[in-house]
Amino acid sequence: MPAPSRVEIDESNAQYRGAWRRFALGSKSGEVVERPEVYITACHVAWSMMNSAFLRAPVETEQALAAAAASAARYFSAGRHGWSFVVCDDWLAPSMRDNAPSILAWYGLKSEMDVTGMVADRLAPSIHPRPPFTMRPVTDTWGRQAVADINANVYDVPRHFGREAFDEDTLYTPDCQGFVACRDEEAAASTVVLRVDAAAYVALVATQPQYRRQGAAEAVMRHALAKAHQDWGTERTVLHATSEGEPVYTRMGYRPVTRFRMYMAPPPGQG
Repeated sequence: MPAPSRVEIDESNAQYRGAWRRFALGSKSGEVVERPEVYITACHVAWSMMNSAFLRAPVETEQALAAAAASAARYFSAGRHGWSFVVCDDWLAPSMRDNAPSILAWYGLKSEMDVTGMVADRLAPSIHPRPPFTMRPVTDTWGRQAVADINANVYDVPRHFGREAFDEDTLYTPDCQGFVACRDEEAAASTVVLRVDAAAYVALVATQPQYRRQGAAEAVMRHALAKAHQDWGTERTVLHATSEGEPVYTRMGYRPVTRFRMYMAPPPGQG
């Protein structure tokens, strides 16, 4: 497999920012702030992952990284929630990657999670029989809360954090569609697919523990992406995978492009 190109690495960054932009603009209190050194997508909710800052471009010096973190820290210091700073390894000069954690620590940021940016030009055919789940589109409070609750449980945050972030009727639009895999009317797994530029971005893929290893996540993802292809004409799809999800996505035809580190800062005054 050829090494990922700079174009694909840049695309993975743009897709991440673009998806989080949609989440912020779909939130009742959210906003997007574009500064020269940092791109901020703030839902202004308790779940820190949804109050995010991103680099605008690759950085070559420690001073540039510090300036971006400082700008984001000033913005979030005026609020009351924790926040995250998402940094792509390939957007840092190799000489400074090892020093990034200590630089960001000055701004209350600590590395909490790594994800792999992945892309598929088209999905590989499924090698498993169709699992016994029914697919429900997110069209009402039940669906929104199912997506919220499944993800809050999987990411080990309080349920009300998830509902504050994702139980928003303004979030789900023709360009942001959610789906829930169900068995016997119980929500088992979720997927949200967003139209970002010319690709379908996949987010909030999660499965309740009792339904894992039964094909629920793959089934609801395939259903969501088939709907995206039908509605938007998109086959290329991008996501950012945790280590637990990466084997599933690889089997589905995704390939790794780059790595991201999510640094978290506590709410102002709690650091």
